[in-house]
Amino acid sequence: MQASQLPLFFQQLTQQLAIAPNEVRRLFHGRGRRFAGLEQLTCDWIQGQLIVNVFKGVDETFVTALKQGLDQLTQSSLWQEKNGRAIVVQHRYAQGAPSEIIWGELDNRPVVEESGLKYQLDIGRNQNFGLFLDMRFGRDWVKVNASQKNVLNLFAYTCGFSVAAIDGGADQVVNVDMARSSLSKGRDNHHLNQHNLNQVKFLAYDIFRSWGKIKRLGPYDLIIIDPPSFQKGSFALTKDYKRILRRLPELLCDGGEVIACVNSPQVTSDFLIESMQEEAPQLSFVERLDNPPEFADIDSEAALKVLRFK
Repeated sequence: MQASQLPLFFQQLTQQLAIAPNEVRRLFHGRGRRFAGLEQLTCDWIQGQLIVNVFKGVDETFVTALKQGLDQLTQSSLWQEKNGRAIVVQHRYAQGAPSEIIWGELDNRPVVEESGLKYQLDIGRNQNFGLFLDMRFGRDWVKVNASQKNVLNLFAYTCGFSVAAIDGGADQVVNVDMARSSLSKGRDNHHLNQHNLNQVKFLAYDIFRSWGKIKRLGPYDLIIIDPPSFQKGSFALTKDYKRILRRLPELLCDGGEVIACVNSPQVTSDFLIESMQEEAPQLSFVERLDNPPEFADIDSEAALKVLRFK
């Protein structure tokens, strides 16, 4: 990355911060490759806290200029108007993704809002803080379309889709994820929104070894599949995704829908569409949901892909 391009970063950052709603929001998305020399830099607004992510090692000149610019931001009237409280730089390229607090005092477990719903984040101890911001429109779609539905949420992580579905009137959501700790955070997210947990199930299962248990809680009106691109020892996207798709007909009710997601720049929408035709030909591609505008990418197929099938 190029220190000479940092003025562009700060220009974009201040423009987006000025118009940001009182919600969690991506302010700068260098990974969309629209800003030359800043491709490995992102910045998120956590309602008073600025989280700057550096995804590739940079030289001291870049680091110094970045910190100086962030310090100048804290002295601006905009920072005061937005009630800025802390700035953190997370070095995502380094082992353990260490975080460096460069201004203020970090609240590492803030409760934030998105589309009127509350989520508990965990900043600085993991690469991801508990909510993938590029999936905002996907959660919004589920909230609008979940009424009176039985929903299966595969690779549930911290249950963002589940929170949206219950808030949208779903009868039941079944969350499945191998990580019990992530599901525990999902339970906290439902509590924050005062949801009836009798309508929500949290299954710490290996999906591929638990189809019988998952099927017994169906059939499902809506199935959401949002897997990691790769998870060592448990999931390889191009191979294992098809194993899930071929199970869909036995899990879905008549007229059921599927939201299938993939967030690998190497895997295109065509992979999902063609794989669905091969493994579950009863389901037809309906549409690709838009990504939030702040995640614009010079190549839409390199960005998050959220596809709807019915």
